[in-house]
Amino acid sequence: MYWQLTLCDNLNFNDEKRYDKDDDKNDMINLQNGLEDLELKQTIVKNDVPELLEIIDDSVTVESPIVDIEYNEIDDHSCMSDKKIIEILLKRYKTHKTPSEEGVTVWIEVWVQEVNSVNEMTSDFDMDIYVTELWIDKALRYDDMNPCKYNLSLSNEILDQIWKPNTVFINSKSANIHRSPFTNLFLMIYPNGTVWANYRVQVKGPCQMDFTSFPMDEQTCLLTFESFSYNNQEVDMRWINTKEPLILLKDEILLPDFVLSNYNTSIALVSYPAGIWNELTMTFTFTRRYGWYIFQAYVPTYLTIFISWISFCLSVKMIPARTMLGVNSLLALTFHFGNIMRNLPRVSYVKAFDVWMLSCLSFVFCSLLELAIIGSINARSEITTVKKPLKKRYRSSSIHGSCKHSPITCHKEIENNITIRSISAIRSNQKEETLLLDSNDIRTSRNEQLRKVHLSFRKYASSWTADRIDRISIILFPSLFTIFNIVYWSYYLSRSR
Repeated sequence: MYWQLTLCDNLNFNDEKRYDKDDDKNDMINLQNGLEDLELKQTIVKNDVPELLEIIDDSVTVESPIVDIEYNEIDDHSCMSDKKIIEILLKRYKTHKTPSEEGVTVWIEVWVQEVNSVNEMTSDFDMDIYVTELWIDKALRYDDMNPCKYNLSLSNEILDQIWKPNTVFINSKSANIHRSPFTNLFLMIYPNGTVWANYRVQVKGPCQMDFTSFPMDEQTCLLTFESFSYNNQEVDMRWINTKEPLILLKDEILLPDFVLSNYNTSIALVSYPAGIWNELTMTFTFTRRYGWYIFQAYVPTYLTIFISWISFCLSVKMIPARTMLGVNSLLALTFHFGNIMRNLPRVSYVKAFDVWMLSCLSFVFCSLLELAIIGSINARSEITTVKKPLKKRYRSSSIHGSCKHSPITCHKEIENNITIRSISAIRSNQKEETLLLDSNDIRTSRNEQLRKVHLSFRKYASSWTADRIDRISIILFPSLFTIFNIVYWSYYLSRSR
């Protein structure tokens, strides 16, 4: 009979059970009732179950640590006590010798009790787990000693006196067996020599931190289990032959920033100078809970961007107010960005939140650039407006200021002056053009083209008024920001899935 035990306060479930000669069947019924009272899961294995289990490789067979209890008749007066059995077993036991010259298969099962933390700054995670180790040690077999009990629950001091596979978390930063208030180590030995050791351990392991998609990121953390002293020729480490060698004792593990979204196990062969070792790896995937960042990081930046757009609705002449809105928005974004990134480690690559903040800063900067452009256009238009009446006054004063005679005489003088100036201008232009054509015709054509381009540009620029640029900006900026949001969220949310 084989008991597959779930976590229970008392694993020594049949310390008080004995079998009488006259009523064997009744005692078996009482044993089963005792199991139900202790809330243990019982699995009955028939006698025809093979002693060899096939796992990992179809061509590899290993002896299974099945607790095979045969209900033989026991004489209460002649059965051997636990203390006597342990004395006999340890008296002839050799700790340095492996249980089998052909190697020992050690079965591993892990129960995750709690994940305490995931630390981005130190790239590690901390958790409490139960580690179960099962192996067969024929030197501890006592089924021929007429035991009073069919399993021996022993203290952790006995574990130091028998052979152990010396399993360790090879990549852990720290690992400690809990002491609350005593060493949390469970040891049980069955009559066929099966040793069951269970530890409650607090372990801190490394995480492969990747903040590319932060805050929509997933972090992978690993724990690797192997024998420190024996290669796979001496100790063959394997996950226990069940559907789930890694079990969560809670339905869901939630942390302030993360949730445990996936976990799995794997086995690998690793070559060292001393031989080949079996490595059992547990992989935990933690998905960040980014709801906090939506309200604390993204929503404030949305509001800051919207505030910077208010300047487009203000008058062109309100330059100081518009400048204050733009500069304050830029400073608010910069301060907010630094406050969020202060709690993250420095990395050399661009994160999703970096893309967001730099894009938002670019939008605010462009709004300030638009303000500078319309300020320049507005100032130029004001200068032009002031110059036009001054030119008209100057022309009228220059023409009429030299006329000292009657209006009729003055009018004739003006006409004569205009005629003389026109003729002289035409003659001088003809002379200049002739000289230029004779000297360099190509340069003249280029200058003419540049002059035409300059005139056309001035004509085109004069059509862009400050009000027109504001009307375009109040439509263009929100449209571009909406397109950016669609691309940003579609890309990074698809990566997180």
